[in-house]
This record gives sequence, structure tokens and C-alpha cells, in this order.
Amino acid sequence: MKFRSHKADRTVLATGLLALLAGGLSAGTAQAQTQAVPTEWFKVCAPQGDNNICNTQYTLIADTRQLITAVNLIDVSGTVNQRILQAVVPIGRVIPAGVQIQVDENAAQTLNYSVCFPDRCIAEIELSDAMIASMKAGSGLRVTSVNFQRQPNPVNVTLAGFTAAFDGPAQEASELQARQEQLNQALQGQAEARRQRFEDAQTQAVEGGAAP
Repeated sequence: MKFRSHKADRTVLATGLLALLAGGLSAGTAQAQTQAVPTEWFKVCAPQGDNNICNTQYTLIADTRQLITAVNLIDVSGTVNQRILQAVVPIGRVIPAGVQIQVDENAAQTLNYSVCFPDRCIAEIELSDAMIASMKAGSGLRVTSVNFQRQPNPVNVTLAGFTAAFDGPAQEASELQARQEQLNQALQGQAEARRQRFEDAQTQAVEGGAAP
């Protein structure tokens, strides 16, 4: 299959991606002290003009609601027929370096950046049958971008559940809503725990300063 890169195709894909990315969370640079919120692979499909777009995705969010990374396998069918592998990373990246995606110990693939928004950058490449087979057979995916300090920033993504999500039916709206509610509850719980740790540290500091 020839990889198409016409402007109209890109517009369809970009619009469809934004519509299909669940959560609507801001995507700043995740700090070292944040913790990742548990997530899993899932698939959503939606009509977009004369096309149908399915996105099998994994989005890793920090407990501060900041994007750590996301991986999208986008299948567009209709007037446009195209399959795209995308990596979404925080801003503050070295653009020429692109994003490296590696399944287990296999050779890494380089995804070149296609667009940056105020809160995230997206790199992409044609999604091949070989990559799909590799991900189905693999146990882990490493997504590596280079930050503004020119340091590699590898993020490990599990491939557990990928095959079931990719080959299975798209999730219903009710399932997506339940997923979002669970995510919000997890984020709220971790935010409360982080606030409590901060208050405890302040109390200990005050008590320590007051000691004779």
C-alpha cells in the first residue's frame, strides 16, 4: 500500500485523531515526581466525513493530568484509505530527532514529527503489517523522544491487551464514559494523596523548626 501524504488526507487524520483521543487532558511535560495513572489499550471508531476512522490507542497520563505519552494506531477507510502509527509526546522536544518506537529488542523505527500543538507534539509513520504483527507478538513498546536538554526520554508501554483491543470491536460510548470516570477518580485520589504528603511535610518542617 502506498503511503499517501496529501494535505487533504492529513487534515482528515488530524481532525479524526483529535476527535478520537479520549480524556481531553492537558499535555505538559511530566515531572519526575509524578506517577503514571494505570491505563490499557482500547479502540474507538467514528465517522469523519466520507471516512470511518478507528483508533487503537494507549494513553499514559501522569497523576498531575499531564501527558506522558500516547500511541495511536489509526485506520482510515472510505474515500481515504490509510493506516498511521502515531506517537504523541509532550512539548519541548528536539524536532530533528523524531521519536523512536521499539518493540521488545527489535530494531527501533523512527517517527518524524508531523505537527505540534501548544500542549503536545505528534510524530507518525505508515503503519505496516510487520509492525502490527510485532506488537501482537511483543510484550512491551518503548517510546523515546529527546527533550529540550537533548536527553533521551524513554517511556515503556505495555503491549498486554493490545491484540484483543486491535482485533476486537470498538468500545461503546457508555464504556468510554465509564473509563473516563474511572480515570478521573484515580486522578483525584492521587492528587489527594499528593496534597496530604505535602501537608505532612510542611507540618514536620514547622515542628522541626520549633524544636529547641
